[in-house]
Amino acid sequence: MIVTHRTLGLLPLPSALLSFSLLMLGAATAEAAPARFDRFAYEGKSIEKIAVKPGEYRNPILTGYYPDPSVMRVGDDYYLVNSSFAHYPGLPIFRSKDLVNWTQIGNAIDRPEQLDFNGRRISQAVFAPAISWHEGTFYIVNTCVECRGNFIITAKDPAGPWSNPIWLPFEGIDPSIYWEGDKAYIVNNRAPNEPPRYDGHRAIWIQEYDWRAGKMVGESTQLINGGVDISKKPVWIEGPHIFRKDGYYYLTAAEGGTSVNHSQVVFRSKDLRGPYTPYEGNPILTQRDLDPARSNFIGSAGHAQLVETQRGDWWATFLAVRPYDGDDHYNIGRETFLLPVTWKDGWPIILPRGQAIPHAAKRPDLPPQPRPAIPTSGDFSYVEDFNGTRLPMQWIGIRTPHKPFYRIRDGALELESGAAIGDLNGVPAFIGRRQQHANATFSTTLRYTPVKDGDRAGLAAVQSDRSNLFFGLTRIAGQPVVALYTRDAADADTLVAYAPVATNGPVTLTMRVTGGTVAFDYGAGGKTRTLKQGVDATLLSTRKAGGFVGTVVGPYHYTPAP
Repeated sequence: MIVTHRTLGLLPLPSALLSFSLLMLGAATAEAAPARFDRFAYEGKSIEKIAVKPGEYRNPILTGYYPDPSVMRVGDDYYLVNSSFAHYPGLPIFRSKDLVNWTQIGNAIDRPEQLDFNGRRISQAVFAPAISWHEGTFYIVNTCVECRGNFIITAKDPAGPWSNPIWLPFEGIDPSIYWEGDKAYIVNNRAPNEPPRYDGHRAIWIQEYDWRAGKMVGESTQLINGGVDISKKPVWIEGPHIFRKDGYYYLTAAEGGTSVNHSQVVFRSKDLRGPYTPYEGNPILTQRDLDPARSNFIGSAGHAQLVETQRGDWWATFLAVRPYDGDDHYNIGRETFLLPVTWKDGWPIILPRGQAIPHAAKRPDLPPQPRPAIPTSGDFSYVEDFNGTRLPMQWIGIRTPHKPFYRIRDGALELESGAAIGDLNGVPAFIGRRQQHANATFSTTLRYTPVKDGDRAGLAAVQSDRSNLFFGLTRIAGQPVVALYTRDAADADTLVAYAPVATNGPVTLTMRVTGGTVAFDYGAGGKTRTLKQGVDATLLSTRKAGGFVGTVVGPYHYTPAP
C-alpha cells in the first residue's frame, strides 16, 4: 500500500467536491444504514517511563476511567467495583487473587429494567458503589444521582446476574454497608443536622439495615459533622467505610472534593455510633501539598477503601489522576491505584504526608498471578475483530437502551441510527471503549455511504454530552466527505476539517492522541492521508469538560430525521 500524508484544512466545498463527483456517481443511492465496522484497534502507552522491577507492581492497577474503587475479600478472592455514571452497562466488577492483576467478570447494571438513565447527563446516575458479602450473597449499595437516589442490588455470583434495585429512603450519596455479626449498618454522606455553615458542609450518618426485609430500621445517628475539623470548613466529607480492628471502629472517608484538594481521612471510636475521634496525623493520603510541577505527576488522590489480606496485611485501593501537563489536564478520567497500609499507634496510614504516590512498589505478599488476557495496567494494545456473537463486557454506551441499536454479524459490528450525542432524552448509536492512556491510537475500518446531508458514521470520542468530537464519514452539499467535528463545552458542533472521499469501499479511520493533541488519519483506495493534526484535545479533559468520567471512544452512527 502506498502511504502518503498531507494535511487538509477547511476546504471550499465547490472546488473540493465538484471535481470528485464523477467518482461518486451511483454511490449516493446506497443505503446509509446500518453502518458496518469491520474491526476496532487500540494501542496505549503511558507518558511515564517507569521501570518495574521483579517483585514489584505498577500503579495504577486499573488504568483509565475506573474511579471510586470499592474493594473486598472473600476467602482468597478479591472483588472490586467502580463508578460508571450514565454509561451502560454499568458498575464493572473485577476479580483478583493478588490485588495487582484484575479481570473484569461482569457489569452489575446490565438489564434495562434495573435502572433507567433517560434524561441523565453522562456524569450523573450511578456514583461510588460499595461492594460487600454476607452469608453467600454479594451486595452493592449505591446512589443513582437524579434517578431515585440510594439503592441496594444483590447477587449470588459477583459475575451476575444482579437483582433489580431495592430503593432506600434516605437522602445523600456514597452509602456503604458495615456488617457486624448478623446485623448490617449503612453509613453514608447526608446533610448535617443543622443548617449548613458553608458550601460543601456535609455529614456522615449511620443507620441499621434489615437485610432480610430489605428496609432501613431504627434511628439514624450523625457520626461526623463537616469533617476532621469543622472550624476549618472542610468540604465534601464522603465515601465513608467502617471496619473494626483491635477493639476500635475505624471510619475512613474522603475529604476536600475530588479535584486537587482530594484526601483520605480516618476517625475511630470504641462504639459503633461514636463519638469518633479524628487522627491527629490526618489526612492519611493526599497529594495536594506536593509540587504540581514534579515529574511523573499523580494527583487528586482519595476515595480509598482498606482491605485485610488472608495473611493479615492491609492494603488500600483509591482513585487518583495522571495529568499530561502542569495545568492538571487529563482526558482518561480518574484511575484505580493500590498502596500498602501501615499502622502507627493504632492508626492506619496509606502514605505519609509529603510523599508522592509511587508508580512502582513492592507487590502484596500473595501468590502472584499471570497478567490478564485483557491487561488493565501498563502499556498494552488489543484488536476487536467482531468475530464472536456479542461484544466483550468492556464495551459501554451512553444511557440505558430500551431497544437494540447494534448487532454482531458476519465478522462486523453493525450500527443502526440512534439519537444524536447530546440528546439527553435519547440513546446514541454509540458503543466504545475507555481511553486508558494519555498517548493512545484508535482505529476502525468502516463501510458506509451517507445518503443525505447530515448522515454520519465513524469514531466518536465522548467525554460529556457537551464535550466530544466526531471523525468519520458524512455528506456535505450532496457529496460524501470524511470530516472532523468538535464540540467544546457547547451544544452544537464545529466543523474543523473535511475532504472528499470514496465510500464505495472500506475506509479506515485512525485517531492518534498524544496528551493534549490529536491527529486524524483516513485511508481509502490504497492511500492514507492526514485530515488534520495538532487538534486541541484538552476539550476532552476533566478540567475543561467538568464531570467525573473519562473519554470513551468508539463507533457511532447518526441519521437525522427527515
